Amino acid sequence: MPKAWIQERKRDYYYRKAKEEKYRFIRKGDVVVDLGAAPGGWIQAARKIVGSKGFVLGVDVKYIEPFSERNVKTIIADITEEDTSQQILKLIPRKADVVISDAAPNISGIWEVDHARQIDLAQQALKTALETLKPRGNFFVKVFQGDMLSDFIARVKKHFETVKIIKPEASRARSSEMFVLGMHLKLRINKQ
Repeated sequence: MPKAWIQERKRDYYYRKAKEEKYRFIRKGDVVVDLGAAPGGWIQAARKIVGSKGFVLGVDVKYIEPFSERNVKTIIADITEEDTSQQILKLIPRKADVVISDAAPNISGIWEVDHARQIDLAQQALKTALETLKPRGNFFVKVFQGDMLSDFIARVKKHFETVKIIKPEASRARSSEMFVLGMHLKLRINKQ
């Protein structure tokens, strides 16, 4: 394996660990839905936190190697498809406490296109979260910096009591990757 690849994975691992401890948006016993879950790093982190009483469902368009734990499941599904939220709700034991989305588009190298695609995936993840989260649940989603980001953040703020923007310390300085954390889904009369 190339040394740079190994270093990148280590940074991702330590960033995840720091994030879990600092923000505590996943707790023991939680039901977690991981969108864009392949290859499974977030699933592993979440299953350790939720323990044997929690449940983790990984969702991706790509195959994810199965986990041996009975409270960890994976499905092949596309969050841009209408029926994906219904599939998720059938597989989880109750409405989710946390929805994570680390989904990313295939990068074209054209910044405006990549940013637009990432925001579109984040919007789809938000839609899925609103349909699968329980009241006061948490939402954590990857985004790219750009001119469409502030509108997306405003939309998340409509639905969650607290919204934080998190820039990974381990992320390369030139990287535009960041995460939006929505804590405590508001009770809602309608979904939009």
